[in-house]
Amino acid sequence: MTMIGVIGGSGLYQIDGLEGASWVKVSTPWGKPSDEILVGRLHGTPMAFLPRHGRGHVHAPSDINYRANIDALKRLGCTDLVAVSAVGSLREDYRPGDFVLVDQFIDRTFARPKSFFGAGCVAHVGFSDPTCPRLSAACATAVQGVTLHRGATYLAMEGPQFSTRAESRLYRSWGADVIGMTAMPEAKLAREAELCYASIAMVTDYDCWHGDHAAVDVAQVIATLTANAGHARDMVARLPSLLDQRAACTHGCDHALTHAIMTAPDRRDPDLLSKLDAVAARVLKG
Repeated sequence: MTMIGVIGGSGLYQIDGLEGASWVKVSTPWGKPSDEILVGRLHGTPMAFLPRHGRGHVHAPSDINYRANIDALKRLGCTDLVAVSAVGSLREDYRPGDFVLVDQFIDRTFARPKSFFGAGCVAHVGFSDPTCPRLSAACATAVQGVTLHRGATYLAMEGPQFSTRAESRLYRSWGADVIGMTAMPEAKLAREAELCYASIAMVTDYDCWHGDHAAVDVAQVIATLTANAGHARDMVARLPSLLDQRAACTHGCDHALTHAIMTAPDRRDPDLLSKLDAVAARVLKG
């Protein structure tokens, strides 16, 4: 059965129309998630909503417990994760107010745990195509009433400060299309948890490379996010009808761990294995 998880970034703090909605606390072996998780049904499809920064935007990008967030959504039974985030544009034609369907990442973060695995249970998942084409296609269909760009590269920076002008120009020279602070390690952890993952980015500004636009201004960012929040909620509302029939992922997202764990069974750390009870249950129990 499909259960859609929505991770709301800056600008998306709620989901409209959830039937039987309630905020639930989810305990994880990785600590506390960003907030309680809103669960219910949307047009009959189970859904969970997690505000990435917490209600009231209390967590900075580097302080978000990404492992706890992904574990909690997996523990609740989510099969498909749709991540919504705010980004700056590194391209002239990606204008503030546009939506961007991300399919590649450049990870420039350095202060965040990036894996559920490690000493005592080593694993290497494939990540050449970091988003799920099936889920991304559904999101593309669900985005209406706003300009959508498909197939973009997201530069994930550490933050919380915005880029210098030199950095912004460097990232453009690398071929990055948008820049943000929260997609990593979120997408990597979703792959380790065998969850289909799609990334929808809402452009708020031109970062600081654009000579005809001022440097990033938080007031401008908030105004653009507020204007686009309705489009984001409408997108989420259309997803259940596009994802109601659940089958094995044809791109292998839900079997990412099949050949990933390298540590011999008799050398695996029992304490780490106990923390992987939700994330890696399929392969560890098998």
